[in-house]
Amino acid sequence: MPYLVLDLEMTGGEPGWNEIIQIGAVLCDDQWNELGTYLTNVYPENEEAFSEYSARIHGLTLDDLEDAPMIYDVIPEFEEWILEKLGRLRGRTQTVDNSQYLRDVIISGQSVINDINFLRFAYREEKLKWPFSNKLLDLHTLGYFTFEVLKANGKPTPKSLSLKAIAGYFGLEREDAEFHNALEDAQLTTQSFKNVFALAKKFKIQE
Repeated sequence: MPYLVLDLEMTGGEPGWNEIIQIGAVLCDDQWNELGTYLTNVYPENEEAFSEYSARIHGLTLDDLEDAPMIYDVIPEFEEWILEKLGRLRGRTQTVDNSQYLRDVIISGQSVINDINFLRFAYREEKLKWPFSNKLLDLHTLGYFTFEVLKANGKPTPKSLSLKAIAGYFGLEREDAEFHNALEDAQLTTQSFKNVFALAKKFKIQE
């Protein structure tokens, strides 16, 4: 089952009022081999919901998004990109409902349920069928368990479960310390997942 490591930037924290303004993603196979990366800005329909607080996080303004596509154009383009990277475009019988071709794709990320909620809302608003697996992989939850095991074995662990802390534990950091970029965060999350899964292979259960 392929992993779609997703990171979104939004105009705020409330789906339905706030909207997605940037999508970053890394697509990996089931062995965490990278198949491709994706990044696009999205112009929000509800300009009034563009908050100064969120702008201080992602560094984007409405002027920066002036030439960006709307979400109704981005969603099909995003699905096409995933299908192309998975080699599933050939033989496809239609282009509106891609669930039969994407239902095994596991959306993954840091506290990813928030990103999923925003993306699902966008799908509902555009009257599109959600095509992805209902399984998810959350770095925050996986990190909590992993670091509890390490702590129990006297190993050092990060002070928090933020993406910055988890990535930093593995010697990774953002290039831009001031603003978040959806693709860079998706790439950091992917590398962190790879490191956590590599750690799992070192755990031994004593009978």
